[in-house]
Amino acid sequence: MRLGFGLLAIVCGVLLAQPAQIEPRRRTPAPARDEGRDAPNLRIDTTLVLVPVTVSDPLNRPVVGLEKENFRLFEDRVERPILNFSMEDEPTAVGLIFDTSGSMGEKLKRSRLAAVEFFKTANPEDEFFLVEFDNQPRLVVPLTHDTTKIESELLFSRSKGSTALMDAIYLGLHEMRKSRKSKKALLVISDGGDNSSRYTVSELNHLVRESDVLIYGIGVFGGAGTPEEQSGPWLLNRIAEETGGRLFIANAGELPDIAKKIGIDLRNRYVLGYTPTGVERDGKYHHIRVQVIAPRGMPKLTAHWRTGYYAPLR
Repeated sequence: MRLGFGLLAIVCGVLLAQPAQIEPRRRTPAPARDEGRDAPNLRIDTTLVLVPVTVSDPLNRPVVGLEKENFRLFEDRVERPILNFSMEDEPTAVGLIFDTSGSMGEKLKRSRLAAVEFFKTANPEDEFFLVEFDNQPRLVVPLTHDTTKIESELLFSRSKGSTALMDAIYLGLHEMRKSRKSKKALLVISDGGDNSSRYTVSELNHLVRESDVLIYGIGVFGGAGTPEEQSGPWLLNRIAEETGGRLFIANAGELPDIAKKIGIDLRNRYVLGYTPTGVERDGKYHHIRVQVIAPRGMPKLTAHWRTGYYAPLR
């Protein structure tokens, strides 16, 4: 079932809703996979790379119903034919990375509501965990299908201490290894940059590239703050875009609606499959670029995808 916000527009006979939708002419089956396995965020074997892609319109609404012909895909600047094309909503493992540092203050209440709205978009087979952080991160709720456990713990969250954002994301990526789901994501809710982590931006960026986890961020920024806190939008955006996720910047009142939008975004992913450019198992990082071509009569669309992958070693 697709969710909507009730905003409708007619563009050249095509109905756009939330999420924006184009009725597909046909659907190319997804490549076969082992029974019981979910679709991954990025899967590489000796002959095929599968790249999940989300598409948004100028109002940041997900766009569904596009065809294979609406996409072009490049690896290391060389265009590759798209051999497999599908759109999937698979069970997902999601880690909530929740800022409880001293600067959150009154924003904690709205941040809790944002988490609740996000959980409303979940599928019954999804699983979740909760990491809270101030001057250090801590796993509060391990992997569970019961979101009420996380909601109950969030009621006891208190604002204090500094902000170890990178350490919290690192812990979330580590915890995600325990999940058997192939589709994985972190949702980071924070109001500032990092001023307390042991891990550096470079170290975290390397780990993010090696992981198979989408990262979404909700930034509740504002005020002068320290230089580290002012770097929050840059830091979260860099991390999110590397994985194919996105950063949404909001004031406290917008948090619940944006969290719901992220949940819908996670449910509307295209998967593009292609053969690598003749270099297999070299252990190097290969860059991916996806271009989306809007159907006639539609506004400019934006694609979001994982920017590359490390090829397996021989």
